[in-house]
Amino acid sequence: MMRKPAIGFVLACVFLDALGIGLIVPVLPRLIGSLADTRDLQTSWYGAIMVSYGLMQFFFAPILGALSDRIGRRPVLLTGILGLSIMMIVPAVSQSLPFILLSRLVGGMMSSNIVVAQAYIADVTPSHQRIASFGKIGAIFGIAFVLGPAVGGVLGQTDPKIPFFVASAICALNFLYGFFILPESLRVRSTAPLSLGRLNPFSAIWSLAGNLSLRPLLVVITLFTLAQSLMQCTWALYTEYRYAWTPLMIGMSIFALGLSISLTQGFILPRLVQKLAPGHIIVTGLLIGLSSMLVIALSPSGAVSLAMVCLFAVMGIVGPTIQGLISRRCEASTQGVNMGAVSSLNSFTGAISPLIGTPLLMITADHHMHPVLAGAPYLATVLLIACALALTLKTNVGGD
Repeated sequence: MMRKPAIGFVLACVFLDALGIGLIVPVLPRLIGSLADTRDLQTSWYGAIMVSYGLMQFFFAPILGALSDRIGRRPVLLTGILGLSIMMIVPAVSQSLPFILLSRLVGGMMSSNIVVAQAYIADVTPSHQRIASFGKIGAIFGIAFVLGPAVGGVLGQTDPKIPFFVASAICALNFLYGFFILPESLRVRSTAPLSLGRLNPFSAIWSLAGNLSLRPLLVVITLFTLAQSLMQCTWALYTEYRYAWTPLMIGMSIFALGLSISLTQGFILPRLVQKLAPGHIIVTGLLIGLSSMLVIALSPSGAVSLAMVCLFAVMGIVGPTIQGLISRRCEASTQGVNMGAVSSLNSFTGAISPLIGTPLLMITADHHMHPVLAGAPYLATVLLIACALALTLKTNVGGD
């Protein structure tokens, strides 16, 4: 039986965690720009910092997941939250781009505890309700990114360092909340040794892919998250280059995107789960994502792109659906390490998407008025979604 109070506790922790991260989104490019001499240098450092964050998540997601299978979800969650609080302060007090990079490396490691939150949800939720429950995590992130970037954009108008101090304080409050309120969810702990092979993200992914029924799901979610990450990591600089948006305008656009994500995953997805098969949900989400990205790539209008990025949020129904299907097919004692493997795939896409997006952003910067070249980052996104859609239709990935 689902333990609703426990879900409420962990969702509150996820919300506060995401809120702290969301605060810095609209001001990070400006903070980097204040320390970089040229636009190309700003773009390069921005890309490197984004890559480092995703790379650390890639390596540490299965480690934290496996550790939570062994010692419990609560201590791993709390340690990650406390570490994030400390690392948020570094960019605000540092005048060095390498130190900011270092802080994001450690921050990426600590933020990998999202896989522990997902495993927590799997612990306390019946298998047939997990798609909707994973959607709640997405909705919580959406709400946090509604509030976080909007507030961060306003605070960053005065000084881009202020949101980092506020984010650190929020993460500290989150730690205190979890320390006194959050109960442990894990009833049966794993006895498998924490070997280097088991903690290696490549081994964890390979082990998960050993299940033939999961392979198409893993490929589709990789393509999907790569497309999503490419959009997210380029949006702030893309809108600055192409539409000359200010940090406040960027923050407001992310506000609109987050609100759309929240509505989609919190209200639309649970209703779709009751009416449609998982495969149909995945196809619907990918079709909507492909269409909206194509319009953004070709549109010279910031207003049109804002409307389309809100529509793009509907593609978010794909991720929780695939995660729910994977969780259903995994044993209870391996939820942490398996969610860690999935998260490593997601983090891998987060690490490589800036490598793809950075040179494409340079094309946007140089050809911001060109009707096709200006949309280079999102033409790449369209291609990725099209590949995911083709594989979904060919393999019936939603068969359960």
